[in-house]
Amino acid sequence: MEYTLLILVLPFLSFLLLGLGGKRFRPKAAGVTGTSVLAVVTVLSYMTAFDYFGGGRGADGTFPTLIPYDMMWLPLNETSHIGAGILLDPISVMMLVVISTVSLMVHIYSLGYMKGEKGFQRYYAFLSLFTMSMIGLVIATNIFQMYVFWELVGVSSYLLIGFYYTKPAAIAASKKAFVVTRFADLGFLVGILIYGYYAGTFSFTPQAYVLIAAGGMIPLALGLMFVGAAGKSAMFPLHIWLPDAMEGPTPVSALIHAATMVVAGVYLVARMFPLFIGFAPDVLHWAGYVGAFTSLFAAVVACVQTDIKRVLAFSTISQIGFMIAALGVCTSGDPHAGGLGYMASMFHLFTHAMFKALLFLCAGAIIHAVHSNEMKDMGGLWKFMPVTHVTFLIACLAIAGIPPFSGFFSKDEILAACFGFNPLMGAVMIFTAGLTAFYMFRLYYNVFLKPAHAAEHGSAAHHSTPHEAPASMTIPLIFLAVVTCVAGFIPFGEFVSSSGKTYHIHIDKNVAVISVCVAVAAIGMAFVMYRGENRTLADKLAVRLKGFYRAAYRRFYIDEVYQFVTHKIIFNGVSTPVAWFDRHVVDGFMNLLAWMTNVTGSKIKGLQSGAVQQYAIVFLSGALALIIILLLI
Repeated sequence: MEYTLLILVLPFLSFLLLGLGGKRFRPKAAGVTGTSVLAVVTVLSYMTAFDYFGGGRGADGTFPTLIPYDMMWLPLNETSHIGAGILLDPISVMMLVVISTVSLMVHIYSLGYMKGEKGFQRYYAFLSLFTMSMIGLVIATNIFQMYVFWELVGVSSYLLIGFYYTKPAAIAASKKAFVVTRFADLGFLVGILIYGYYAGTFSFTPQAYVLIAAGGMIPLALGLMFVGAAGKSAMFPLHIWLPDAMEGPTPVSALIHAATMVVAGVYLVARMFPLFIGFAPDVLHWAGYVGAFTSLFAAVVACVQTDIKRVLAFSTISQIGFMIAALGVCTSGDPHAGGLGYMASMFHLFTHAMFKALLFLCAGAIIHAVHSNEMKDMGGLWKFMPVTHVTFLIACLAIAGIPPFSGFFSKDEILAACFGFNPLMGAVMIFTAGLTAFYMFRLYYNVFLKPAHAAEHGSAAHHSTPHEAPASMTIPLIFLAVVTCVAGFIPFGEFVSSSGKTYHIHIDKNVAVISVCVAVAAIGMAFVMYRGENRTLADKLAVRLKGFYRAAYRRFYIDEVYQFVTHKIIFNGVSTPVAWFDRHVVDGFMNLLAWMTNVTGSKIKGLQSGAVQQYAIVFLSGALALIIILLLI
């Protein structure tokens, strides 16, 4: 399977070609070039999946771990080095399929959505870099190689979020994403260094006796690695960058939220899962608590947002929380006895990538039609955008957990795993799932079914009648909608499980019935509150819960807390006094030394006048003075 190297190399070459020679390309040629390269990468990724899973299991009942390409990158000493290569196992192969599929859909979709935009060639160059970075991350053979591509993903997101570099909000959002994730990545880097020192390797599979001898340092290292995962996957309180990242182009939002960046943290925990479960189970459980709280927090905030992309952004934060919680509730590596959450998390990562990409791309088509992100400017769009309407509804049903759509199957496994770990955890996650169904159908009713005269007579912003998106945008919607309908029936546990052995997925009927009933009730509540033109109940609740409503709309003031801590405490309370001390004490002392040197020099500069007669007089005077002193003695 040496051809897998092309999966990484081709998007990198596309980035170089479009980045360095982009101005020589016509925009359409640049888009077709980038899309064609990704089509080849997608075909190779599917070939890899068929070859790998079609090759069968080993004698121990697991799929083998293959390294088709490996090289020595950095020698450390005579006996060890850091390698660079390609690692193929069930989760890396699964991620190749997810990344290539969603990225290809985004590339095709962008041909229509970004048409006429300034910097079209640059946009496709950045897309290629982003895809290459995420592919490199998931196929890395060691944690150090993963970190290199991890940082490249951060750079790529910075470039794409700030694509509209003349727009102040986009620049601020890109800097915010970059700074927040860099702070988290500092923890990741420190964790890697501690791990490498005590494990004696950067491999994902060190010797067990070495880890046992390291004692508490391995849980510390893994905990610090999770800090990096929490930053990249927007877990509370490091979630603040993700909603603002919506300032980038909408296809970029689909790529970041569905297949890249935010799922990198989930993938990291899954990749290090054997070490977490074997040597730091308490750290893993705390990660699960963080995921569960983040999921609930983001769902509450999403219920009151009015910007369509920000509703979906907080939805992503909530769904990633589901995945982290599923990993965190694992108590063993046996999928039948405490390890169900691992498979459930990876299954939900797979299904969520498809329907969340679909939701964002539908949002892009809606924004393209009405020229606004605000739900108040939408309504009645089902008449004008039938394809977008149907595909958006399918995605809403999937994320709400309604059978037979894919989200039902993966979310049911997560809920079953949470109930198996702790009934309270299960109850919280079912409540969060209900909130998910509520805010998604609140969004659906406001966009498509709400009576809106503006939609009938033209957009309030541009006085134009909304219309269906072009084929380059609707074809990816249809494809992703079909995948969303059928992905739940994939026997995912036969390919990916915590032990590597076959796990036959079975529906927990009790959990499924409860979760579906809660979801249907939530959809019904959204229907009652937002379906018609008269929204008395919704308005009454907003007034009665005014304080809570305002707090949720303002994201519970977490951004303001960061602003206060950074500007009032760090900048004013720490940085300003330090700057004063630097300017007046440090610089003042150095200026004093310089002044004293100048004054002393000006006073004694006459001693070095260059006049030979003066030097002779001084010499003779000194000699005469010495003779007199000697005579007197």
